[in-house]
Amino acid sequence: MVRRPDTPGVFHSTEPAWNDSNLRELAGHISSPLFFTHIRAAIGSAVQQTNCHPFRHDRWLFMHNGYLNEFATVKRDLVLAIDPSLYPEIRGQADTEVLFFLALTLGLENDPPAAVEQAIGLVEAVAARHGVPNPFQGTIATTDGETIWAFRYSSERNSRSLFYTTDVPTLRKLYPGRQLFQEVSENARLIVSEPLGDVAGVWNEVPESQCGIVGPDHAEMRPFQPKAPATPSR
Repeated sequence: MVRRPDTPGVFHSTEPAWNDSNLRELAGHISSPLFFTHIRAAIGSAVQQTNCHPFRHDRWLFMHNGYLNEFATVKRDLVLAIDPSLYPEIRGQADTEVLFFLALTLGLENDPPAAVEQAIGLVEAVAARHGVPNPFQGTIATTDGETIWAFRYSSERNSRSLFYTTDVPTLRKLYPGRQLFQEVSENARLIVSEPLGDVAGVWNEVPESQCGIVGPDHAEMRPFQPKAPATPSR
């Protein structure tokens, strides 16, 4: 087996996470400074491992909680806009995988926010040509293994939720008696679709149409506004 230490490992399963003994076994023996987890019901695409999130290309991971409306209608135009050199790497039929490879085509590895803005902008432009309303819904997370970019956006401006945790030093001051906050690293952060608890001050909602960026020593929020690329298709 060829080792690829510069790329992320991926475990995909169509089994429910709470009933997957392999997942429990692996989780008990693997540690990582950064990880993605995606547990969702399938929407439209077949239930198979090649359609499971996150999707990978070289050192990049990409996942999405949402959908492209009427994907079957816009799929052909979107697939034709993908760089031909990347096309052979598409393994499944999920709308998210197509969106990922569009973002890669449009420069994800150089400027993730701009690439995702253009990818979704292209989806909206293609959908408009086909008369598809509200073409994009959801939240996106992508990473190069060091920085995470998380996006909350929908064409109708009523997006699925996205939350991030307050920084650990602040939580330690708020809850000096909570052992968990004393044990985790000072730069630990979680970005989730729904809060994992109801402790006051821990969870903060990402505003509508925003991009959150979390790196090893920084975190920031930026406005996010999709726009179609200058050349919308190949």
